[in-house]
Amino acid sequence: MSYVAERRLEEKEQRRTDIVDAAEACYREGDWERVTMDQVARRARISRALLYVYFKDKVDLHFAIAERALQELRRRFMAAMSDQDNGLEQVQAIGRAYVQYATDLPHYFNACSRFEAHQPEDLCGHSNESACLSAGDAVHSLVAKAIHRGMDDGSISPSVGDPMLTAVVLWGFIHGIIQLGKTKAHVMSRDGFNIDNLIDQALRLAGRALALGPA
Repeated sequence: MSYVAERRLEEKEQRRTDIVDAAEACYREGDWERVTMDQVARRARISRALLYVYFKDKVDLHFAIAERALQELRRRFMAAMSDQDNGLEQVQAIGRAYVQYATDLPHYFNACSRFEAHQPEDLCGHSNESACLSAGDAVHSLVAKAIHRGMDDGSISPSVGDPMLTAVVLWGFIHGIIQLGKTKAHVMSRDGFNIDNLIDQALRLAGRALALGPA
């Protein structure tokens, strides 16, 4: 590749990064449903026409943000796993890291939720949707790795079944608990407990189920 071609590619990649940065800034400030492509273009200081050169629509742009969100989630999971003694402790640490992630980066948690709820359509290798799917697979694979380790070291019962399937089930369980805590805090308060109690109980039950296996 010539120097000129390399510089053009770098400039193109930087402009894409700037666009996603601008879109993410808009996302942090409010509901994604209210964010417009015009707003993102103004924030990125580019024309609306140029924005559509990089992203075909708002959904496509959201895939880029969700990919970032999933990459950050994987980094946090890896950090949480790093100093645990066995697979079960790794899984429990991942659960706590997910809860903290949702607290620290609510727009990323929302982006993950929106992405997981959508029906995949464009699975070609170079699409933003495909890149986002790959980032999601990497997160689930990391959890499955911890479950597999637990089966090997005896902290997780082999009878729980396929590690990847179990990883997806655990994600659905903890994700739902986090959403419940966000939407039903007033109900929990009325009943005498809070989101921390809810999370602790959820992780305790999940850990016990993994250790003992299905009845």
